[in-house]
Amino acid sequence: MRDGTSSGGDFGQSLRTLRVNAGLSQEALSHEAGVSVRALADMERGRTRGPQRRTVRALAEALGLDGEEAARLEKAAAAGRPRPRTAGGPVGSGALALPRDIEDFTARGPALARLLDLAREAGAGRAVVTVVAGQPGLGKTAFAVHAAHRLAQHFPDGQFALDLHGMDAEPTTPRDALARLLGAVGVADAAIPAGTDDRAGLWRSLASERRLLLLLDNAADEDQVGALLPGTGPSLTLVTSRNALAGLESVHRTDLALLRREEAVELLTRIVGPDRVRAEAQAARDLADLCGHLPLAVRIAGQRLLSRPHERLGKLAVRLTAEGRRLDGLQAGNLRVRAAFALSYRQLPPDSALVLRRAALAAGADFSPETAAVLAGLSHDEAVACAEELTDAGLLWSDAAAERYRFHDLLRLYAAEQVEAEDGPEARAAALDRAEEWMLRRATAAALHFDVDHEHPSSPGDPDPDTAPTGRDEAREWLEAERAQWLAALRRAHDAGRYRRVLDAAEAMHWFSDLCQHWEQWVEVFRRSADCARLLGSRREEAVHLNYLAWAYNLCVHDPHAAWESAEAALVAARECGDGLQEGWALGYGAGALQRQGRMEEAEERLRAGVRCFASQQSPQGRLGELTILSTLGALLRQTGRAAEALEFHLRCEQICRAGVPGRTQELIAVYRAVARQQIGNDLAALGRRQEAEEPLRQALAAFEAAHMPSWTEQARLDLGRVLAALGHAEARQTLRTARDALAALRSPLQMEAADALAALDEAAVRTGRDLARDRP
Repeated sequence: MRDGTSSGGDFGQSLRTLRVNAGLSQEALSHEAGVSVRALADMERGRTRGPQRRTVRALAEALGLDGEEAARLEKAAAAGRPRPRTAGGPVGSGALALPRDIEDFTARGPALARLLDLAREAGAGRAVVTVVAGQPGLGKTAFAVHAAHRLAQHFPDGQFALDLHGMDAEPTTPRDALARLLGAVGVADAAIPAGTDDRAGLWRSLASERRLLLLLDNAADEDQVGALLPGTGPSLTLVTSRNALAGLESVHRTDLALLRREEAVELLTRIVGPDRVRAEAQAARDLADLCGHLPLAVRIAGQRLLSRPHERLGKLAVRLTAEGRRLDGLQAGNLRVRAAFALSYRQLPPDSALVLRRAALAAGADFSPETAAVLAGLSHDEAVACAEELTDAGLLWSDAAAERYRFHDLLRLYAAEQVEAEDGPEARAAALDRAEEWMLRRATAAALHFDVDHEHPSSPGDPDPDTAPTGRDEAREWLEAERAQWLAALRRAHDAGRYRRVLDAAEAMHWFSDLCQHWEQWVEVFRRSADCARLLGSRREEAVHLNYLAWAYNLCVHDPHAAWESAEAALVAARECGDGLQEGWALGYGAGALQRQGRMEEAEERLRAGVRCFASQQSPQGRLGELTILSTLGALLRQTGRAAEALEFHLRCEQICRAGVPGRTQELIAVYRAVARQQIGNDLAALGRRQEAEEPLRQALAAFEAAHMPSWTEQARLDLGRVLAALGHAEARQTLRTARDALAALRSPLQMEAADALAALDEAAVRTGRDLARDRP
């Protein structure tokens, strides 16, 4: 037996004695054992007091030790390995054991699979690092801990977890974190270097030789994490943070999404048990939705129910339905959704905190930087910078394509609470008033791009001309994206008695509304504007907006009874103020309502009266009204079996379009001509001239598509599909299927007609197949 392996002796001294007695240099032992010279030197100097068993076995074999000698060397190494840290113990005094895994952990299968692939890839080259970042409550730590337990077998040299306290007022410093890590791998307190850089160098050297799994939880920023990451070697580091840590280079990223509804219900089931969920399946689904599918919220709801075994799931669902009490209901013991949000909120700079809470006042599912800027009283660039900071902090989600942001539902409730707590009712009202004025001014200016009676290339009246939409495409994009915001502004202005502002906005949107007649909101817009005209005492404007409202009832929500009432009221107002143009429109919209109710004779009578009324008008508006009424009259005649007479009316419409209307653009007249071509195609089809009908219907479809008019487009596609089906054309089935799906998305009642036409086509195909089978010999 060689000297120097006394029971419980210092490992470094024992190893040096054994090496010298064996006549080996550090370089020779390094070569034989497969341990680096630097690692060997650290062991002998006492910097590494307790290397892993695998390393000790390799050294024992290289030194030629017998079983007893090897056992004593292992015992010395074991004495230097870290023990579990006790409460209040000195930094670096104990191992950083993984936290307890969560038995009811749910979902995240694809993300776990990707981490397993990374673990297998971890080799001798660059150490693998993955960042798990995202908003509060997504379960980043739970995921990382669960993943660490799943991956532990791939890292036999150690699995360590270190909480960096990134959300605390004073997060763990890199210097202190390095001391903890060095202590965990066996470096004696006295051997830990004083400086941060020296500690980082030693840590990287030791980690490069070991297959380690490192969980750095709750990181504050890149500077805190950077010094802790191994540089080379077969290690895997999981970093969790509420911040994006976008500055970390050469790292993988694990993006956790909200749970799907079924996953949220599964998590609830694992917590409270399948029997309770099975007994109240719908209440369980409702709870998942009320929790916004946020893992923390679902867990809190489950833990609350678990602690109250006799409480029904439906009772909690009813309580959470009230938004004002939802965050109060989502707490169980020390688990609180509100507290999780507050941790991140308290870390924000003042302007970012202001943007977060004021953005909660925005309407709709998402908001733009302009909305945030107006509500917060900041410049556009300042609002963008804050919104990006909030996105990096996991408090907002940014749109993948557009410069727009959105909240999680529960976080929006929390932010709204902060408005009440920090800003108060006066500041809140001022912010909403500011947003109302800004939104309606821009909406009015944007909508005027579509008004055929005005040319507004410079968007007069826009609150910020430098950022105003230019041209129809940009104006339409803005009006669509900000629909919820300007509609909320319109409501606020109406309720506050700012009637002229409402009327101006609604009037400007008259022509634009025709492009988007599938928007049900037009009923509300024009109902409010008609009310404003009445309250202002303007009978002419009341007639105008009652006609707009009748149009919306007819074509946007398909309510002919309400359309009739609005048209009748518009007719009375128009006649009282002597406005022949509005009288003609009222007759036309009323006729449309009667036609939809099946009152064909009354509708025809009104339409003919409307044609006479418009014919007496010498203005361009009168010509457009005449075109509209003639087209509608022709459609009614075709519907009542007089297709030849209908064709004459529609050919007359096309002649008017070819001649042009003074003061109206060719682009606008092209739309009216497309309507005429569509009606002509339908007339020809009704007359049995289907081959002639195909071309005008294709022309109409192309024109509506070019004008970006979805409702008109899909009606024309349906008409074309029916003609193609009658002709036995190969395109018929796909044309009808496309029309059916698009009309369903537009919530148009014509979707049933498309479905019936498609079913008839399929039935005819089956019938043809049976006939062919019967004719076979």
